[in-house]
Amino acid sequence: MKLHTLRTTTTGHRDRGREIGARFADQVRDVSARYVAHFKVLGISETTVRDIVAHSREALRDWYPGLAEESDAMAEASGIEPWQVAAVGARTEVLAAAPGKGECTTAVYAPPCGGPPETIQTWDWHDWLTPDGLLLSIVTGAQRRVKLFTEFGTAAKIGVNDAGLGLHFNILHHRSDDATGGVPVHAVARRVLEEATTVAEARDIVASASVSASTVLTVATYRDGRAAAASIEMSPSGFAVVPPGTDGWLVHTNHFLDAGLAGGDTCTPESMSVERHRHTRAVRGGMTGRCAPERAAAFCGGDGATAVVCVRADDSRPEHERWSTLLTVSLDLPGFALEYGAGSPDAAAREGLDRF
Repeated sequence: MKLHTLRTTTTGHRDRGREIGARFADQVRDVSARYVAHFKVLGISETTVRDIVAHSREALRDWYPGLAEESDAMAEASGIEPWQVAAVGARTEVLAAAPGKGECTTAVYAPPCGGPPETIQTWDWHDWLTPDGLLLSIVTGAQRRVKLFTEFGTAAKIGVNDAGLGLHFNILHHRSDDATGGVPVHAVARRVLEEATTVAEARDIVASASVSASTVLTVATYRDGRAAAASIEMSPSGFAVVPPGTDGWLVHTNHFLDAGLAGGDTCTPESMSVERHRHTRAVRGGMTGRCAPERAAAFCGGDGATAVVCVRADDSRPEHERWSTLLTVSLDLPGFALEYGAGSPDAAAREGLDRF
């Protein structure tokens, strides 16, 4: 995956959408075409896609109209129809019509005795769907600064804001997921980054969104020398807040941890979610107090490049059934930065991480 960077001081959502669409028109058009083709391979017709996207756009327009305007302006500037960009922005809502196995592993340490959070996440997805990714730095209308990683067309995935809040993103699957087209979960992540300064504020933003697909946002904050964190699990049937353990660690993969929501979990064994969760909990002690590259090495543990958190595509499978770790990210909240490396934690440990 090739990572592109945009730092913009444009504060209006519509103007920002035009800027992204104009500068990255080729990438926006390409990712949209790839997702539409992907949906078709999964057996989701264009008619169904457009119906889900139409409902999702309306839900977004009612809940946070600025992001709907940003998406439409991106489409206009890149020369494609609004629904095509919106289909990428609501790709999780579309995929609820034919859920796959899903991957991603997140670990966050909030030191109980003080000090900044220590975080790491893998982003595992189909490499053929995302040949390009975006590192985006923005200023909101309220003058909040945000830095994030995302795909072209989605509102946000992983990021930080200058109020000392960071966010990680993992897909979940629940029996209440449906194809009605709710508020895009990626838009919920973006609004948290734009507006929240505490875990409680992030929770309230999540609670205000009517979603049709499940996700967990793991939020960490740092202020006055103290860290806080929680995983906010959301589904159409409701949401729950999962706190860190007594040792300060939060580990999340792709199954629900809240006892109430876990009863409706539909994560498949093929996702290796349980195994990745178990592995990360086993190595978490070795990640404590490490710089980002050392944390990535400890994340792999003694298994190194063969660790279950280093996902590699199985070339014997059809293209749409191949997952691999495309990005490893650590958040530096005091430094208002993402530390990242394209590829697995093992590669990040060996080659180092860049800083955005």
